[in-house]
Amino acid sequence: EGSCSCHHGPGYATPLDAMKGPREKLMYVLCILTGTGTQQPDYLSTVDVDPESPTYCQVIHRLQMPYLDDELHHAGWNTCSSCFGDTSKRRNRLVLPALGSTRIYIVDTGTDPLAPRLFKVIEPEEVFQKCDLSYPHTAHCLNSGEVMISAMGDASGNGKGGFILLDAQTWEVKGNWEHPGGAACMGYDFWYQLRHNVMISTEWGVPNYFKYGFNPEDLGKERYGRRLNIWDWSSHSLIQSIDIGQDTTPLPIRFMHNPDSEHALVGCGLESSIYHIFKTKAPPIPVSDWLILLSLLCHIPCTTSGRVKTAFEGSVLSSVSGFQ
Repeated sequence: EGSCSCHHGPGYATPLDAMKGPREKLMYVLCILTGTGTQQPDYLSTVDVDPESPTYCQVIHRLQMPYLDDELHHAGWNTCSSCFGDTSKRRNRLVLPALGSTRIYIVDTGTDPLAPRLFKVIEPEEVFQKCDLSYPHTAHCLNSGEVMISAMGDASGNGKGGFILLDAQTWEVKGNWEHPGGAACMGYDFWYQLRHNVMISTEWGVPNYFKYGFNPEDLGKERYGRRLNIWDWSSHSLIQSIDIGQDTTPLPIRFMHNPDSEHALVGCGLESSIYHIFKTKAPPIPVSDWLILLSLLCHIPCTTSGRVKTAFEGSVLSSVSGFQ
């Protein structure tokens, strides 16, 4: 969606409206050549997904990055449905953080959606100097008109779960979203739910170790993530960390699409589990009248045959004092 109508901003008013909207005609896909030995840069491919098109299900354009070994990972938009009420906003820039280089690519998808072009490159030195962060991962647009990107390390590759804040007009690095000294121990993904004034972030591990690939020798040494980090959205403060166990490695975190929902799911990589996180009224306690409860929703161990088996459990694992 390169532009919006004169009646509303980008995206949709509700998830249900989005489900009823027209199907997509284009798909942008990150293609990673880092580590393949090809000595070619990663690229962004444009795929035609319009069933009425003669090039349906074909790659119709490739935008190569200018450098080798970027390792593009996630992608995010400059604006989205959080700005639905702002008619001045256009969803016309794609944000591509690079894990391997800490570059951040800004891609123009509005001028020609069929053939995106490179708009700006934010070099790693700017991120190091202004944020002391590296290994950028998830990019989310904010209703403030900014873009926030989670990071997994400091400038030296040690574990640090902070957030890079970009101006979505000038594409300058504004600095950190969190307060000085207020980063989590590790980082990976994040999701916010404005109506509950909360953000939850997850933890992969320490970049200086996981960048070489998985090594069993790193287990049991606090080199992989174990916490769900709960943030007060309005104050940018880390108010709670839920320890779900050593080396569980909580990765993708998603709230339900209903903006009123108090429920979220997180998948744990090394433990092969999915946790259900929700907020519920608790008995009166001095600190807060809210609790976060975690329940193990799904555990997926691999058998010796390589097949996957699934077991569902409904037990509550722990409760801790919650949102303040």
